[in-house]
Formats: sequence, structure tokens, C-alpha cells
Amino acid sequence: MTLRVILGSDEAGVDYKDQVLADLRQDPRVGKVVDIGVNRADEDFTKAYPYIGIAAGEMIRDGLADRAILFCGTGLGVAISANKVEGIRAATAHDSFSVERSVLSNACQILTMGQRVIGLELARRLAKEWIGYTFDPTSASAAKVQVLAEFEGAAARG
Repeated sequence: MTLRVILGSDEAGVDYKDQVLADLRQDPRVGKVVDIGVNRADEDFTKAYPYIGIAAGEMIRDGLADRAILFCGTGLGVAISANKVEGIRAATAHDSFSVERSVLSNACQILTMGQRVIGLELARRLAKEWIGYTFDPTSASAAKVQVLAEFEGAAARG
């Protein structure tokens, strides 16, 4: 199975987004890459991070993509924004172990990173590693992820 991956950023993460986008377009594990911006040529180049995070989360929720990698200055803003979308789990990770555990322990669909926090080569490496992990629904972590899903569903019902 090949992944459908969204790439997005605000203006503080556009350079890393563009490089990882190019990398993923060459990766045989990725069948489709969708760039949701921002791009330097866009009129809305200064679109704020919440719009990017929410858009990526909604696309995954609606089944239009499997995963997303998002960038902003720290990775925190796009993670917080994406996590506002019901059913989405986004994590900021800047090291290999956290990238691994975001998927294997937490079934994260969105990885976020900060262009102002880590170097480009590390960001590229972490993105490549992250798309290689798959959550095992029979793992010990599945019950913990289910607790989150049940809580979210109860909170949504009021």
C-alpha cells in the first residue's frame, strides 16, 4: 500500500516543506503527495498556521489522505491546530525515537516539525523515517488510543 501524504506549512516553515515535498515525490512508499501551501508565489503566502493545520486534519478526517507532515516555526502551532479536528492525532517530534513512538504508540496521522528548531537534513531524515512506521491495532498501545477515541466521541456528543 502506498501512502497519500499532505505537506503544508505557514511562511515560517515553507523552505523545509518544499524540500520534504520533493523528497516524498521520489519515495516509492508514497503514491500521492498533496501540497496545501503555503508557497512563495501564493497571494496568501502569509496564511497563518491554524488554517494549514485544520485543513490537513480535515482532509485526513474526510479520507482524502492518510497522513500529513506540517511545518511552522516550532511545529507546535500546526500540531495544536490539527488536533482541533475530531479524530486527528498530531505530534511535534524532532528526534527519531519520538517520531517512531508517535505512530507505534499513538497512531498519529500528522507529524509536525519546526523550521526554526531543527536542521534541514534532520527534518528530511525524520520525515523519511516517519512514513515507514505503521500502527499495529493489535499492539498494547491500541487500548490507549481507543481511550482517546472514546473520550473524544463522548465530548463531541456533549
